[in-house]
Amino acid sequence: MTRIKICGITRIEDGLAAAHAGADAIGLVFANSPRRVTPQQACAIAAALPPFITTVALFVNPAVDEVARVIETMRPHCLQFHGEEPPEFCAGFGLPWLKALRVRPGVDLLQSAALYAGAQGLLLDAWSAAAHGGTGERFDWALIPPDLPLPVVLAGGLTPDNIAQAVHAVRPWAVDVSSGVEAAPGIKDAEKIAALIKEVKHADVAVTL
Repeated sequence: MTRIKICGITRIEDGLAAAHAGADAIGLVFANSPRRVTPQQACAIAAALPPFITTVALFVNPAVDEVARVIETMRPHCLQFHGEEPPEFCAGFGLPWLKALRVRPGVDLLQSAALYAGAQGLLLDAWSAAAHGGTGERFDWALIPPDLPLPVVLAGGLTPDNIAQAVHAVRPWAVDVSSGVEAAPGIKDAEKIAALIKEVKHADVAVTL
């Protein structure tokens, strides 16, 4: 079963739409982005969620006190690092963590997996000079080695129209979708979320037949 994370949640109603549609996790962005939230906003969103929805706090090259403040305020279940954070920094907060890697030809994902061996998984996103994530750009999935030793969370340009193809091609542990289910930057579309999750579930059934 492919797990599903809806990232860049900025409103309580969007977090609830993701949860009710069947998402396993939501992402809350604490970096320079149209989807950025304050720790107080994130706390309100997290408090409104039903049980068993994982909250993931996303950072890009943060200071230690910034991460600590978010942890103290909203108590996320997991941290996600999208910048150039070294592994010892990522592991320094006493919480499970994911390391995002921006993929392009020449990036050695096996070497990165060894470097970030303490991560719960690797989130693979499209490389962009403009931003560390949330660009809506897709990368060549053939660049993913079949023998990566960590679970793969696939991101980058995923939409309801191509998510089944992604699940079939990559067989990731999870998918992470942000701009592909938006009505506008930072504003989710409940119908797109539901359509994407439906497609993932259909793809999961198809690959087991």
